[in-house]
Parts: sequence; C-alpha cells; structure tokens
Amino acid sequence: MEFGLLNLILLLISVHCLHYSWSESSQQQRASAVTVVEQTEENIGKRKEEATVEDDLDPEDMEVFYPTDKWQVVKPGQAIPAGLHVRLNLETGKNEAKIPDDGNGKNGLKYWKQGSRHGMVNTDSKSFTAEELKKALKLMKQEGITDVEGHEEKVQKTFRPIKELMEDFEAMNVVMETDMEIIDKLVSKFNSTSATLENKIAALSDLEYYVHQVDNAQHLMAIGGLQLMTNALNATEPGIRENAAFVLGSALSGNPKVQIEAIEAGALQKLLILLATDQPLAIKKKALFAFSSMLRHFPFAQQQFLKLGGLQVLGQLFQAKGMESLRIRIMTLLYDMVMEKKLIQEVQDGSAQDQEKFHQYEKVNLLPPMLEQDWCVLVPKLLTSTDHDTREKVLRTMNLMISSCKNEYQAMEGLSSLLNMLQSEYEELAAEEQGEGEQDGYFLGLLNSVNDIIKKLG
Repeated sequence: MEFGLLNLILLLISVHCLHYSWSESSQQQRASAVTVVEQTEENIGKRKEEATVEDDLDPEDMEVFYPTDKWQVVKPGQAIPAGLHVRLNLETGKNEAKIPDDGNGKNGLKYWKQGSRHGMVNTDSKSFTAEELKKALKLMKQEGITDVEGHEEKVQKTFRPIKELMEDFEAMNVVMETDMEIIDKLVSKFNSTSATLENKIAALSDLEYYVHQVDNAQHLMAIGGLQLMTNALNATEPGIRENAAFVLGSALSGNPKVQIEAIEAGALQKLLILLATDQPLAIKKKALFAFSSMLRHFPFAQQQFLKLGGLQVLGQLFQAKGMESLRIRIMTLLYDMVMEKKLIQEVQDGSAQDQEKFHQYEKVNLLPPMLEQDWCVLVPKLLTSTDHDTREKVLRTMNLMISSCKNEYQAMEGLSSLLNMLQSEYEELAAEEQGEGEQDGYFLGLLNSVNDIIKKLG
C-alpha cells in the first residue's frame, strides 16, 4: 500500500516536469520570430546603401532623367528637369515622371536645364525642325544672358564704386590733378629762380610728355608757356636748348593754333639759328624736329622759311660732316612740302576752304630754288645706302623731281649703273615675295620706282 502510494507520487512529479519543459520550449520558439538578424558585413552594406539619400550624391555624378510623354521611373540620384509632372506610384512605391501635356494631348518641344547640363526633348518626332532648333538656341542664349547679368552683379558686389574711392582719396588728402594743373606746376617749376638745372630739365621732359595732346599744347600756349619755350632756345645750357626744342616740336605737331602762335613768337628764326650754327648733334636733331613740325601743313611758315634762307641752311646741314644721320630727315621734309602743294593742286572739291589753301600754296615755290641749289645732285647720292627704307625715300623724291632734274641725273657718273644694280636686286626680292604669295609686296613697289626712273631717263 505504501509502495503504491509512493509510485503514484513519483508519477505525478514526472508529468509536471514534462509539462513545464514543453511550455518553455514553445515560448522560446515564439520568441525566435522577433529576434534581430545577426549583423553580418553583407547586411550592414545593404542597409548603408538603402540609407543613402539623394543630397549626399555629387551633382556631377547624377544620371540625367530624359523625359517623354510616358510615365517613367525616376531612379535614386537622377536629376529631373524642371516643369515635369511627378507622381508616387502607390502600387510600386516608386517616383515616376513625364512631360506634361499642352492640353491637346501634344507635348511638342521641351527645354530643360539642370546645373551645367541643358538640352531639349521633342516627343512629337524623332528629329528636330529648323524652327525648333532656333527656339532652343534662343532659350540657350537667354540662359547665357542671365549668367552675364549674374556675373556683372557679382563684380559690382566685389569692387567698390568710384565715388566711394574718391571719397576715401579726399579723406587721405590725395588730390587727383588734371593734365592742365600738372602743366601749370611744371611751367612754374621751370620758371622758378630757385630751380636747379636738373629740376628745369626734368620739368621740360615731363612737359614734352603732356603737350602731345592738342588741348594740353593749347593750354601751354594760353598760360605763356609757348613763349617761355621759344625764349629757352637761347639758353646758355645745352640741355635746356635741346629739351625746349623737343617740347616745341611736340606741341607744334598737327596743331595749327600753336603753329600760328609759335611763328608769331619768333620760334622759326630761333630754330633756324640752332640749325645754322655750331651745335651738338642732339640739339640739331631736336631743332630739326621742331622745325619740321612747324612747316608741315602750314604754307605761311613755308613762305617765311624760303624768305629767311631756310633752304640754304638745310643744304649746308645736309652736307655737313658728322650730320649724316640728319640727311634722310631733311630730304623727307622737303619731299613732304613739295607733295603738299602738288596734292592741293590736284585734289579740290571746289569748297572755299580748298580754294584758300590753293592760293596759300601758290605762294610757296620750293622746287625751283631746290633745283638752283643742286638738290638734283644731292638727293641721288643717298642711293648708295644699304637701307631699303632710305632707298625708298630717295627713289620717291627722285621720281618727284625727275621732270626738272633729268639732265642732272643723266650727267651723274655712276647713277645709271647704280640704278641697274638696284633693278636686279629688287627683281630677285620681288620674285621671292611673289613666291610667298605677296602679289603687291614692298620690294615690288621699290622695283617699280627704279623701273620708272630708268624708263624716264632712257
């Protein structure tokens, strides 16, 4: 009895333990359904890719979305042109886009721009018409104009306005002087009794720079500076005479008002004295420069030049020893004066101004005294130069004078042989030019000048 009761108790305990074990196993199986998957490297990489957002992509690496009239899936990272219809497909959970209709079921030409990328889409046909291309080009040009305007706005923000800069200069006591104010100071500096020789020469050098301008030269004349420069031609210091002549030459060049004032101030006579007397070559060069500036296109000055014996002075200077570098300048000046009169005589439009010029040049008879003073012989001597530019000017002058100097040219020993030598030389050089494709080259022009003289002398 006792043994049976003991067995019954052991059986109950076994059944209870088995039930507890089964219950615990079921709970573990249910819990396994929500357990987090182990974080392997593959899973981590996949989750990082899914977590990447569009803002993290480099705009230059984005794939451009090319729209049509059909809904297309927009991939992550694709650049979508502005103006498209965009929707979220609820069935697939993806974004889609297409070109909007124009209300008639037609899409037509569409222009899009994304950053530096831009283009157009034509959904009506596979090719573009000429009008469509013109429209697209117009849109692209408008984009360019917008970019330029943006650039200008950026520049305006970067640099300060001139008004503000001027205000800052005034605050710093920086005075912006005009050319005329500077000329006033330079004249005062040159005319100052306390100025050293170096100060005076420096003032003249600076003045020469400014008086190239017509208005500045006339201002110098208005404040008495032109008379001051004319008087300085008599200065005892060579440096003063040289630089004063240089200032005069620059102020006179192509400036009729200053030319008239200078001749009335006696500048022509004083320049002739510098050319006729013993002076350093540097002074002679500057005096001849000023002399030429006064005579060119000023028939009254040319008349006075002949009356004062200027042609004889130039002839002596032309033949003077040590003055060889001035010969071409002298010959060019005489040629220019002869040509001025010839052109005025040949070209007239009947205006009162041309008639007045014609009457003024009629009083200038330069060629006859040139023939009397052996210029027919002096000019051809320069043909021995090896410089082509010098030869050109000599040949040009000889052609101008040949009708009056024919006998002298024919009588000159060695001139015919020299012309034949130049003819051969320029035939070769002209042929080389033509071989290089230059039909009207420089050397062909020189050859024609030589041929003209040879023909006229024959």
